[in-house]
Amino acid sequence: MNTKMLVAIALIALGVIAFAYQGINYTTRGHDMNIGSLHMSTEQTHHIPLPPILGGIALVGGIALLMSAKRGSSRAATS
Repeated sequence: MNTKMLVAIALIALGVIAFAYQGINYTTRGHDMNIGSLHMSTEQTHHIPLPPILGGIALVGGIALLMSAKRGSSRAATS
């Protein structure tokens, strides 16, 4: 398996993930407060949206690259 095929498969996987999840979520812990035996902390959830067009571009680019890699390998085998 050559580099073109690995990049193509990675792009296809990223495109499918972008369509499925529509973004990336992560959680950060806030400032802890300790007053005697009382302990308080905060957690904030952040969302980074991934537009569906980005997933589509990655998917189409991965498929095109995969077709190109297969076409190149079949030409090399016949030559």
